[in-house]
Amino acid sequence: MTSCLILAAGEGTRLRPLTNIYPKGLISLLGKPLVSYQIDNLKASNIQNIAIVTGHKAEKFNKLNCKTFHNKFFDSTNMVESLFSALSFINEVEEDLIISYGDIIFQRNNLDEIIEKDGDIVVMVDDNWLNLWSIRNEDPLVDAETLKFNKSTGCISEIGKKPKSLNDIESQYTGLIKVSKSRIKDFIYFYECLDRNILYDGKTFPNMYMTSFLQLLIDSGWNLVPANVKNGWLEFDTVDDIETYELLEEEGRLDVFWQHDK
Repeated sequence: MTSCLILAAGEGTRLRPLTNIYPKGLISLLGKPLVSYQIDNLKASNIQNIAIVTGHKAEKFNKLNCKTFHNKFFDSTNMVESLFSALSFINEVEEDLIISYGDIIFQRNNLDEIIEKDGDIVVMVDDNWLNLWSIRNEDPLVDAETLKFNKSTGCISEIGKKPKSLNDIESQYTGLIKVSKSRIKDFIYFYECLDRNILYDGKTFPNMYMTSFLQLLIDSGWNLVPANVKNGWLEFDTVDDIETYELLEEEGRLDVFWQHDK
């Protein structure tokens, strides 16, 4: 069995005016909220223990009937702070833990890929990322991050840096992570031992990016195993993203990147 924690605390400032009304995870694509797509696929894969970290407009999540944990500093912190705002939930998990960003949707076959992959930490990465990024951005490097593999082990060796060229991006991080049940306590301990008084990639401890945290794990000897997929997920950063996806649906091309029933 597997549990899932969805990180949906952010304000979604680039999705205004939509996020003036709804939290980012509850904005809709084709009439359905993002988090609802996730929950439906999680339950279809027999994941019933689902919790959501809330922040901006937290009360809107009550209708989903999921456990919620509130990041009360949502407007001044980042993903790692949101993750460990649910420390009591993480501590009680007795099986593998999936961590999902609240502003993505993914096909069930992609979810099953990360569930079935063995590793202390498994990270879903998209080998076909450039196809979608080229539609989302005039310059795909603007919103992409580095991701490199260790040639000997196949594990991720670098993640989340600013790329200088496409050669720095061997695949793309998708915002979906699995921590093995055997390493959850170590995962918590690693976080608790971090220095709160230094900067992490230029950010204070409460504002640390998730990719910075993952890189720290890599640099400390943890093996981050990739679950490689080819498309099958979407990310929602801006209003333009929603408009792009809905236009692709109208043109019959959205299923190249993400399919409702997969």
